[in-house]
Parts: sequence; structure tokens; C-alpha cells
Amino acid sequence: MLIVMSRRLKLFAWFVLAALPVAALFVHLTRPQPVDVIVATVTRGVVEDTTANTRAGTVKACRRAGISPAVGGQIARLPVRAGQQVEAGELLLELWNDDLRSRVSLADSQARAAAASARQACVRSDVAAREARRLLTLRKQGLATEEAADKADGEARALAAACDAARASVDVSRAQLAVARALLDRSRLRAPFAGTVAEVNGEVGEFVTPSPVGVATPPAIDLMDTGCLYVSAPVDEVDAPAVRAGMNARISLDAFPGRTFAARVRRVAPYVLDREKQARVVDVEAEFLDPSDSRDMLPGYSADIEIILSRHENVPRLPTEAILEGGRVLALGDDGRLHERLIDIGLSNWSYTEVRSGVEVGDKVVISVDRDGVEDGALARIESVANGND
Repeated sequence: MLIVMSRRLKLFAWFVLAALPVAALFVHLTRPQPVDVIVATVTRGVVEDTTANTRAGTVKACRRAGISPAVGGQIARLPVRAGQQVEAGELLLELWNDDLRSRVSLADSQARAAAASARQACVRSDVAAREARRLLTLRKQGLATEEAADKADGEARALAAACDAARASVDVSRAQLAVARALLDRSRLRAPFAGTVAEVNGEVGEFVTPSPVGVATPPAIDLMDTGCLYVSAPVDEVDAPAVRAGMNARISLDAFPGRTFAARVRRVAPYVLDREKQARVVDVEAEFLDPSDSRDMLPGYSADIEIILSRHENVPRLPTEAILEGGRVLALGDDGRLHERLIDIGLSNWSYTEVRSGVEVGDKVVISVDRDGVEDGALARIESVANGND
């Protein structure tokens, strides 16, 4: 009997020893596995509230003029070409104007002839006036007749009037000369300001005509001042009321990837544009704070404006992508589990959100919130820590 019981105990002991590894394996296989997460550390830094354009903006010249001659005619001279730098007042285009130059020459000759005639008439007037005064003196002395004195006085008055008429004729001739020169100037196109010739529409020998009323035609010369550039971009009507002239901004261009340029809002359009159905925007203009930043830029580049509405410095912040609906985040606790916390949110943008309460500087929050198994109470294992120092 004792032998039988001893054998049974031995069998039971062997059974328990054999079952222990199986049970340990079962527990290991069935226990919850930690989920891999990407976390970011709550840090202190700058948080800005910003708004940006809804569609790409455009780099524009502060001064740009599409100019054409005031009159039609045949191009006789075209001393400039596209891309050329010109000074204010420099000749850009001249029409055939031999007839107008002849009119100027004729008017100039007439003006000089009128001036000479005026000098002649006035000299005669001076001589007659002196003669009239001499006869008047002799009349008082009884050495000249009254008739001779009156005749001399009348002739002096007549020649004085002739002198005045001749001088008036000089003024008329000069005015006619000015009219002829103005007509000649209308056939010449000069730069209204210093700048770069962007485009030339025409060749020597071609005819140009002024644009009819209400019909836009390409200008003969497109002139722009590339020394001063700004960006014009559309901002959604919902965001526009918060934008004011003088606000700081940042400009970025596809042509200069990875770079931003400090700017300032210089103008907010006082009207709304209805460019598409259900899409109403307000044009906002921003100028470069440092004019040298735009030195290598060309008008027409596409650009974006990020307008800084408000800015808080040295505040607790976390990546905006870590925030769940309802202002919640998942923080990694010392026990290796995720704990849901409700935070009080301050300023926010696409990158960072200011945190007033709910988490502390140094806490780690999950930013890979869309992964399966990432939830309150789940075991977590850090896969990587995002850099939060930018």
C-alpha cells in the first residue's frame, strides 16, 4: 500500500514539473503585449497663432507699368530690349515723327522771327517816345509848334502799342512751339521711373495703335522696378478680420525651398473677392523686412504668406498631433502604461500647442495616436522620441 502511494506521489510530482513550463508559456503568450509608440517630450518654447493664404500668392514689383505711345504710328526707333535696366526719362520707343519734328523746327523759326520783330518794334517805340519828350520840351520853350508836339506824342503811343503787340506775338509763337514739342513728345515713349524692361511688344517698322476704350491690348513696353518687391496672396474671408497692416509675417517660396523670409503686412484689401463659387478671399500684401532678401527673386514667383496673429514665448508646449478630440492626450507613465489626461489649451498652430495645465514640462506624450492598441491603460514601449527643439 505504501509502495503504491509512493509511486502515485512520484507520478503527480512529475506531472506538476512537466506542466509548469507549459503553464509559464501559456501565461507568456496570453499576457498583453506592449504597443510600440512614438513619443514627444513636453518642452518650453515659442507658440504662435498664425494664418496663411488659401491659394498660392505671387511676387510682384512695387512699381510696374505697361506703357504705350499716346498716339498710333510706325516704330522708328526701339533702343531697349527685354531685361535691360533703364533710368527714369530714358527713351524706350520712338515712332516715325519727321513731320512733327518739322513742325517743331517751323514753330521755333517763327518764334525767333517774332522775337526779332518785337525787338525792332520796341526800338522804334523807344525812339518815338524820346522824340515826343524832346518836342514837348521845345513846345514849352516856344521853339516847336503844338501840332508837331501832338503828332510826335501820338506816333510814340502808336509805336508803344505796336511793341506790346509784337511781344504778345512772341508769346503766341512760343506757345505754338510748346504745342509742337508736346505733339513730338507724344511720339516718344520714355521711362516714367528707373527699372527693368520686362517685355517689348513690337519691332522697328511695325505699327502700334492706342487701345480702344474698354479693350485691353498688350502694352508696347512692360516696365517694372525690381528693386522693390512684395507678395500678394489671398486669405480666406473667415481669417481676414484678424489680419491688420503692420503684423509680422513670414514669406516662403517654392523657388527657395527650406528658407523663410521675415516680412510685414503692408496692406489688407478693403473688399472681398468672389473668385470662385463659395470661395471668397481678401488679398493681403506683405513686404520683405530686409530688401536684400528679394535681391535674387523675380516678379511672378509663387509665394506663401504666414501671418503671425499672436505669439507666446517660453511656454509649455507639445506637438499638436498628440492632441486627441476633446483636448485629451496620452501620457506615458512610470509604470509603462498610457494614461489619458485632459489638458487646458492656449495658443495653437499646426506644429505646436501651448499647454496651460494637464501635463508638465518633461512629460512624454504619444504622437502616434492612430496606431492600433494605443489607448488609455495600454502597456507601451517607446519606439522613438520625436525632436521637439525646433
